[in-house]
Amino acid sequence: MPRCAVLGSPIAHSLSPVMHRTAYEVLGLHDWTYDAFDVDEDGIGTFLAGLDEQWRGLSLTMPLKRAVLPYLDTVEPAAREVGGVNTVIVDVEGRHGFNTDVPGGIAALRERGVDEVEDAVVIGAGATAEAMIAALRHLGLRRVTLAVRALDRAAELASRLEAPGGDVAPLAVEVTGIGPDLPRSTEVVVSTVPAAAVAPYAQGLATRCDAVFDVIYDPWPTPLARAAQAEAVPVASGLDLLAHQAAAQVRLMTGREVAASVLRDAALGALTRH
Repeated sequence: MPRCAVLGSPIAHSLSPVMHRTAYEVLGLHDWTYDAFDVDEDGIGTFLAGLDEQWRGLSLTMPLKRAVLPYLDTVEPAAREVGGVNTVIVDVEGRHGFNTDVPGGIAALRERGVDEVEDAVVIGAGATAEAMIAALRHLGLRRVTLAVRALDRAAELASRLEAPGGDVAPLAVEVTGIGPDLPRSTEVVVSTVPAAAVAPYAQGLATRCDAVFDVIYDPWPTPLARAAQAEAVPVASGLDLLAHQAAAQVRLMTGREVAASVLRDAALGALTRH
């Protein structure tokens, strides 16, 4: 019986089980199972050590995306670029780390008609913000403004973006606070912080961009998404990201393709029932 699961702490809110189980049903993988385990940074090594030959893959959420790195045998370049893994594939050769947030973000934006981006405002400087910036790079990003609640928190990310090393092109980076001076003209606004932090500036942002990507999905719409919709600005949501990254995880774990729209509908149904 092939086994997969999502790990994190807390984990009770995760929509991964309903999406992956829906995928297995659609694909006819009736002997596959997908569970959720509350695992924190101190427990990830022990959990991985206990995996047997039935295991095929793991989805990882906070706080494990970086904590898992020392326990992996290989890590794909895209995951190394953002310094975090959200997918572990288990096979006879070991444990292999991937990041499907990056292709998921690209797909979510393209689904809303965003195919090219040179300039963006990204609100937040955590792991999700870094993954979304990596996604924007694939669409041509050259300049980014990091809007953060604590300026010192963005310094490390800004330095990595300005001097990434390897074959990754450097970005022009500006760091600013989340405040009344935040709204400025840009192609895409990406918010990775709680909705309330952006709410006072939502209207100004929505009138000065061509698209919005708010990674929050519950409750929805957020004030930023609502303001963008009122301005007829395309909006990608956290649910879009969640569905596309989950579809990529299913492909990695099972070798089979499932439409992101099917997984999004399953997740939306679960949210509605709650």
